[in-house]
Amino acid sequence: MQPVLQVNNLTASYRKNRVLNNVGFEVQPGTLTAIVGPNGAGKSTLLKVILSLHPRIEGTVSFFGTTYEKAKSRIGYVPQRGTVDWDFPTNALDVVMMGLYREIGWLKWPSRLHREKAMAALEQMGMADYAKRQISQLSGGQQQRVFLARALVQDAELYLLDEPLAGVDALTEGAIMRTLKTLKDRGRTVMVVHHDLQTVEDYFDHVLFLNRTVIAHGETAHVFTKENIFRTYDGALRWIGEKFG
Repeated sequence: MQPVLQVNNLTASYRKNRVLNNVGFEVQPGTLTAIVGPNGAGKSTLLKVILSLHPRIEGTVSFFGTTYEKAKSRIGYVPQRGTVDWDFPTNALDVVMMGLYREIGWLKWPSRLHREKAMAALEQMGMADYAKRQISQLSGGQQQRVFLARALVQDAELYLLDEPLAGVDALTEGAIMRTLKTLKDRGRTVMVVHHDLQTVEDYFDHVLFLNRTVIAHGETAHVFTKENIFRTYDGALRWIGEKFG
């Protein structure tokens, strides 16, 4: 089976600081993967580099056996909420329809069908009642749901999400994870930068441990071990003792 994503010898830096070094892994279709590691491990940078949003020093990346440029219509991306200008004067429905820009075309008005698709995505995320609400007036969890709806409306085959659960309430977290698991059940592939080790086993069937390079990658049942957590986080965490002690 052809991998959805192949990364080989990927190296990148910010100014003179190398943040990714010889990163390599493959992602198979229909998997739900957590990317975990300490602060500064390069998790968000990894997504940006493979999506050509940040330059690489060396290495290769292929999606579905081809380049990002040829495959980008099959990829959905949800950035960190903190990187978005939420004061931009637009409402939730318009944000979701931005996910259809390739289908609508530049400088063209969306059709009724486009609006129906966007509303269906908002409905899926429990945000239909907020379609006309300015995004600046939404809570953090509601904003995250809208951004996920924008990705959903693309009907992509691969979804890359940068900490979608950070700072959201329990209700939103549950809604997001149910949506991601539904995507997986439909054969879609999902990769999530994730910060909470305690929920990895419950939420994800694969995990990629990253600390500037890949420490371990594979099925959660096999690689989510005390040893790999220690190696990734450069030492002990209190939670490790509670779980594995």
